[in-house]
Amino acid sequence: MSRLAQTHGLTDVQQEIVSTVRDFVDKEIIPVATALEHRDEYPQQIVDGLKELGLFGLMIPEEYGGLGESLLTYALCVEEIARGWMSVSGIINTHFIVAYMLKQHGTQEQREYFLPRMALGDVRGAFSMSEPALGSDVSAITSKAVRDGDEYVLTGQKMWLTNGGTSNLVAVLVRTDEGHPEGTAPHKSMTTFLVEKEPGFGEVRPGLTIPGKIDKMGYKGVDTTELIMDGLRIPADRVLGGGSGRGFYQMMDGVEVGRVNVAARGCGVAQRAFELGVSYAQQRHTFGKPIAQHQGIQFKLAEMATKVEAAHAMMVNAARKKDSGERNDLEAGMAKYLASEYCKEVVEDAFRIHGGYGFSKEYEIERLYREAPMLLIGEGTAEIQKMIIGRRLLEEYRFQG
Repeated sequence: MSRLAQTHGLTDVQQEIVSTVRDFVDKEIIPVATALEHRDEYPQQIVDGLKELGLFGLMIPEEYGGLGESLLTYALCVEEIARGWMSVSGIINTHFIVAYMLKQHGTQEQREYFLPRMALGDVRGAFSMSEPALGSDVSAITSKAVRDGDEYVLTGQKMWLTNGGTSNLVAVLVRTDEGHPEGTAPHKSMTTFLVEKEPGFGEVRPGLTIPGKIDKMGYKGVDTTELIMDGLRIPADRVLGGGSGRGFYQMMDGVEVGRVNVAARGCGVAQRAFELGVSYAQQRHTFGKPIAQHQGIQFKLAEMATKVEAAHAMMVNAARKKDSGERNDLEAGMAKYLASEYCKEVVEDAFRIHGGYGFSKEYEIERLYREAPMLLIGEGTAEIQKMIIGRRLLEEYRFQG
């Protein structure tokens, strides 16, 4: 283990889980990640390995066949996985958010039906809020569901589904106006539907089409897709929690833990960038000595290591706050904002240390350089995080004059 990004106060079980994941990353992910990423190939063998480790059920309660672990344990595992290849952490993240939403908000029948199979990784989750015409402005969504007897009919187009093709369960947020008088706040007329589908692309069930993978700059391997609903019929018992109008709050609860996840990804990618930078700096020679002995490079390494350490500490704090049962939107927003910004900066400094070789696809840092920007926008942009942080600070420090 490295000196940086240590987490004090872990139980023996937590230490064993994180150590097992780190070994898996070193042996099974890092050696193949760059080649798979360049081919934009889904890492099926890695995913099978994660299923064997039980990671798809890490936070699912033991009564449903999961490991019943904390958000902190999960975040530390995500940090390790993202250190190996960030796309792999994306494969389990949306699954984890849907499982968390089911655990927190699902009916007893929904939990018993989905969670045991999700714990095994046999049912894999994705979740869908964004639409082509909007991103962070969730309250402006236009996809809708209309009640028709014991079913709802869903219509609309969603965007940016991680695992849109490989998943077989999607939590979809749409507008439902039933029982809401005119003038009701937009976020109070939204409902989350649990949509089951076949994995793959094209029409994956009547009225539901997954057109294909979106070609991206980075974050490859994992499939990112659109989702088109045209007369998609969903039984009323597949409304998350059994009642309409609560979808916005359910999704925001999921996104809150998702932001801890994105912070953990930023920490993992930054750690890997630091490892690559500090290693290369000791191997590359200029002017008769390793570049690590030049003061300018030592300054870079010092700044990089400090950012890795600070981001990790904030991520751990946000996870522990949520685990304690407290509201953590302030801490999660801060951690996500800081970790993603610092990740970008640490990756760029490692890229600069590599010089011309950083621009070569033969070197791992080239991949990290394309992956880091996704963290600046995933689970809410930096600007959205600052809005959340600012509003919460004004609540906490309300002027009493």
